[in-house]
Amino acid sequence: QVQLVESGGGLVQAGGSLRLSCVASGSMKVIGVMGWYRHTPDKPRELVAVITSGGATDYADFVQGRFTVSRDNAQKAVYLQMNSLKPEDTAVYYCHAKIQPQQFLGLTDFWGQGTQVTVSS
Repeated sequence: QVQLVESGGGLVQAGGSLRLSCVASGSMKVIGVMGWYRHTPDKPRELVAVITSGGATDYADFVQGRFTVSRDNAQKAVYLQMNSLKPEDTAVYYCHAKIQPQQFLGLTDFWGQGTQVTVSS
């Protein structure tokens, strides 16, 4: 069974940094685009950053050069380096990937369990 397991959230002061990690496990044929989303109680889940298997990236406007998404295809992992964190970055961050599990015909959306990031002012 395919799973995405995240790590790296926590509490940090404004201006600090955190690095989120997400590893895919299970039997799979293909991993397509991977990325990070975030959710707060007052807003719908929103895209933070995505990266294709070829390394092309896209970021939300609010990132403004502060975050970097990367991936290691051999390790089936995606990372989010977050620098210059602001209190408004406080949210639950979710890893996402489009994966074709073994025995399946197409790509399916998979989500991690979420990791809390809290930025204090």
